[in-house]
Amino acid sequence: MPTERLWDPFDPAFRADPYPFYDRLRTEAPAYRDPGGSVVITRYSDVFATLRSNQVSRDVEKNAVLDESNPVAVRRRERRRGSAAKTILNLDPPDHTRLRRLVSKAFTPRAIEQLRPRIEAMVDARLDEAADRGSIELIDDLAFPVPFQVISELLDMPTERADELRDWSQVLTQSLEPTLTLDDLERSDQVLMQLVPYLIEVIEDRRRSPGDDLLSGLIAVEDDGDTLSHEELISFVILLYVAGHETTVNLIGNGMLALLRHPDQLDLWRNDPSLDGSAVDELLRFDGPVQHTVRVAMEPITFEGAHGDDVVVEPHHTILTVLGAANHDPAMFDDPHRLWLGRPNAGKHTAFSAGVHYCLGASLAKLEASVAITRFIRRFDSIELAGDPHFRDRLTIRGVDHLPLTVT
Repeated sequence: MPTERLWDPFDPAFRADPYPFYDRLRTEAPAYRDPGGSVVITRYSDVFATLRSNQVSRDVEKNAVLDESNPVAVRRRERRRGSAAKTILNLDPPDHTRLRRLVSKAFTPRAIEQLRPRIEAMVDARLDEAADRGSIELIDDLAFPVPFQVISELLDMPTERADELRDWSQVLTQSLEPTLTLDDLERSDQVLMQLVPYLIEVIEDRRRSPGDDLLSGLIAVEDDGDTLSHEELISFVILLYVAGHETTVNLIGNGMLALLRHPDQLDLWRNDPSLDGSAVDELLRFDGPVQHTVRVAMEPITFEGAHGDDVVVEPHHTILTVLGAANHDPAMFDDPHRLWLGRPNAGKHTAFSAGVHYCLGASLAKLEASVAITRFIRRFDSIELAGDPHFRDRLTIRGVDHLPLTVT
């Protein structure tokens, strides 16, 4: 069996439903060297250990071997090196440690929980509209507007450009995809040329008139005389503005579709409020919004591959840690393709990564998804598909982008 076929992101069937392909990879070649040279790992134990390892780097542009024959890779490196500040996602300690310490001071779990009443009010307003119509397009009417409004209010950002910012975020997240093209990069650059001046204007206005919002807090944050530089602040606000709602949109959409396809679990959650704090973890495990993330080996790392053979990742070569595959590993999760909201170890999922790069916004995403879904399923006795759901054609960020429903 030709190993080239085991990992083919261009296969339409893989893009439509990657989980059967993950199963095959994990069984036949748990560490698999793809034709591009990256090693793809799919076992939970390998993924979790790699995410927490100090033998790997997250700074791909700085540390990975550059494929000079790949124009996208060359352009991407030039683009990143020309940037004044990298996002916190792509930094290693001690730079990552410094930035995370600073921004965490303005992004505490306690502050997030205080948002609950406001999120509930936002969700209820959207559900009132759905009740009047008897229908809802889940993504456009609930899953996008609520997280976008939450992050906008957290930062006290204007909301009149919501449609434009949604389009911008779609373009920027496309740059995370392994199928990225030069045209995609060009579109991303064009978006940044519009987004950065807009954010600079808002930031400068906030410097003159600070408030109680997160952006003011990020501007003012300090730790032993250390502050965020202007470039670091812009980079972090872009990350918050995009990642602060984009992945949550997909979590709500994917989670609601999973529940509709498992009506016994929907009914269970509807009637059991004790699941409110934990059920979202099972939705994240079952079909999480982020399917994989990349690391760079900084010293030789050995994994078990096909037939028990060693697969060695040499320094400066990349490792694709497949979070979606790890979350469906039967060695970690019993009957992994079953949605089980009472799963005792669902919180062990890797949907938010692990180690120093564990998602800073995890608490916010879980709160938003829990409020949106619980209030939705308890507001309506009947929720039914009114058309075929449609998944965005992505590999890294997996999400439903169209989910029409009727409600009574």
